[in-house]
Amino acid sequence: MAATLGSETTAAITGKVGVVRRDPMAMLAFCGYNMGDYFAHWLKMGLAVQHPPKIFRVNWFRRDAQGRFIWPGFGENMRVLQWVVDRSRGRTGGVEETSLGLMPRYEDLNWTGLEKLSAARYAELARVDAAAWKDELASHDELFAKLASACLPH
Repeated sequence: MAATLGSETTAAITGKVGVVRRDPMAMLAFCGYNMGDYFAHWLKMGLAVQHPPKIFRVNWFRRDAQGRFIWPGFGENMRVLQWVVDRSRGRTGGVEETSLGLMPRYEDLNWTGLEKLSAARYAELARVDAAAWKDELASHDELFAKLASACLPH
């Protein structure tokens, strides 16, 4: 999962700002050696660590049909992070199985003090868009092809 992370370009990455790019483990701008070796290191670590950490992915920046962000803002991120910690410690039974993996159900997040995210709005946020995922997977293929050509001996 970490090898296919995408992030918007920032001042740390040269090129057009705000463009989503594949960025393995968010390290392309900072990795001082071959990404193939970097991946190999983490795959080796995954076998060596007795209790590896759980991996969760979030998209705080999903937009609705009018172009507005669906998630209410950074100040509300702890609601999901609380669910992540509870899930990691086996303290929550609430999950919905999707084609992307397990997601929190609306009723399993703590909405205390937040009235602006209805169950219907959350359903829009959690919806799996098959067409968008086809594009997403194509960008993964492009990333691995680019990395493979860069990692092969010349």
